[in-house]
Amino acid sequence: MLVPVETEITDRMSFPVHELVARRWSPKAFSARPVEPEKLRSLFEAARLAPSSYNEQPWRFIVATQGQGAEFERILSTLMEGNRQWAQHAPVLILSVATLIGERTGKPNRHAWHDLGQAIAYLTLQATELGLYVHQMGGFDVELARQRLQIPEGYEPVAVIALGYLDEAQGTSMPPRNRKAVEDLVFSGRWGQATEGF
Repeated sequence: MLVPVETEITDRMSFPVHELVARRWSPKAFSARPVEPEKLRSLFEAARLAPSSYNEQPWRFIVATQGQGAEFERILSTLMEGNRQWAQHAPVLILSVATLIGERTGKPNRHAWHDLGQAIAYLTLQATELGLYVHQMGGFDVELARQRLQIPEGYEPVAVIALGYLDEAQGTSMPPRNRKAVEDLVFSGRWGQATEGF
């Protein structure tokens, strides 16, 4: 359902979108407030319901909360220094992992990363609905993650996700989005041809 959203966000949109899509953003300032276990379960339930090729659900997640000490530090230690500086304050860190081999065929699943991305999108929108924020990071050491988190062969670490409540002291105003125009991203019928009819 397309709904109007508050003026300060709507003014930044070229076309109307769902409120959850409009409100989603990736802060670097998280509150120390723990994320309730039932909310975490809701996030992964949303991810579980994402579509995937042949319904193989080629995604796995390794989760650690601040309260888990060593487990949290293990994921944190894989991040590049710039990300580690702010992500250490998030109450939850998640490593997303793609299943590279299809269960049905036993061959490489070329859709695994696409499907994992959909699961993360579902998780992210559910987080937004629950008042939580998600910041995804590609800046981490893949091999270190594979080693320290004991990820078996056939699985690929994809991103580290910081999750939590926004640090109100840092402000709650969503910064301007820097996005390409729709016409730069969507073509009609063939590559590079301007969209027509919508």
